Amino acid sequence: MIGRSVMVDAPHAILTVNGGSSSVKFALFHDMVRTVRGEIQRIGQPGSTFTVGDAAPQKIDTRDHGAAASAIIDWLRRSDHFWRLDAIGHRIVQGGPKFSAPRRITPDLSAALRDMSPFDPEHLPVELHLVEVFAGACPSVPQIACFDTYFHRDLPQVARLLPIPRRYEAQGLRRYGFHGLSYAFLAEELARRVGPAAAAGRLVLAHLGNGASLCGVQGGRSIDTSMGFTPTGGVPMSTRSGDLDPGIFRYLATTDSLDAEQFFRMATHESGLLGVSETSSDVRDLLERSDDDPRAREAIALFCYQIRKQIGALAAALGGIDHLVFAGGIGENAAVIRAQICKGLDFLGIALDLVRNDRHDAVISIKDGGVPVHIIKTDEASIIAKLVSESLASRETEQVGP
Repeated sequence: MIGRSVMVDAPHAILTVNGGSSSVKFALFHDMVRTVRGEIQRIGQPGSTFTVGDAAPQKIDTRDHGAAASAIIDWLRRSDHFWRLDAIGHRIVQGGPKFSAPRRITPDLSAALRDMSPFDPEHLPVELHLVEVFAGACPSVPQIACFDTYFHRDLPQVARLLPIPRRYEAQGLRRYGFHGLSYAFLAEELARRVGPAAAAGRLVLAHLGNGASLCGVQGGRSIDTSMGFTPTGGVPMSTRSGDLDPGIFRYLATTDSLDAEQFFRMATHESGLLGVSETSSDVRDLLERSDDDPRAREAIALFCYQIRKQIGALAAALGGIDHLVFAGGIGENAAVIRAQICKGLDFLGIALDLVRNDRHDAVISIKDGGVPVHIIKTDEASIIAKLVSESLASRETEQVGP
């Protein structure tokens, strides 16, 4: 006897968890409406803070991400949200060659992701630690992995290949691309603003925050992106170098006796804006000092120059640009950075209206012709909640037997 499909109601409450190297952002959605947002910052450092909504940050002692997860769980219990959770969605930065679509986290999946830690030693161990703590506190609540690499799953073969011996491809060494949850939101939000037909054109999306990358999108698909095998590649970032000549590793191994781990730490934690300026990884600090500090000024100039080059490269891959979008903490809030990036891109039809740019308007380009340039506040949490809801709904469509 053929069964019939039964769709149960969508989950009532979804918690989203986004673990960074020193922070955890979380949000609570009820029937897909965000009701709570919060963040724990400076994990493992003096001065850790716990913030919920618009309340003042509270000092908290968080030795590691497990302690941060426990603090979130304690808050959920006190606020009576814990007992009504239907699902927890986690941003997992790297899905590797095996995983792309959202999937329920099981012991087997956790073990497989743990084995993949060499693909992303900066994020995967932290993310799995968060999963373990939440599983211990609420073992009956399903947890869903939402992979940052999912948006780039259909990268053209020429864009995913690494120019190294082909035998390494079998080990999963290729270009993956990241910030996919952000790019999924930006593409959807742009379609809402300008219409699906316009948003199906040639888009360059710039997610500029502590981690920074750009993505070329056409027809809703990722065509190319600046990050590659790891989130360290691409344009310079707050503390990450971006793309480097591999010969630098051999040189520093010879002259400074750097081993692989020391080189990786240098490239991910001591480079980028911090390395060039030697004072700060924060764009706001560097802009304040740029008039009097040539190294701060050069760090900003390098950051903007490399992003401008990447916009040109993505324009070449796309065959032109129909819309440019700025997002992320820097992209959304730093008018000076946006102006410096766009300076000289007139040949692509990109020209900012400096007044609109300074006001952080939704559209900051000139009104008459040219490529529309948008500011969109990205929202990874809402995409995670959406993916979790869709994932659970599909699993809850079950075949009823005789």
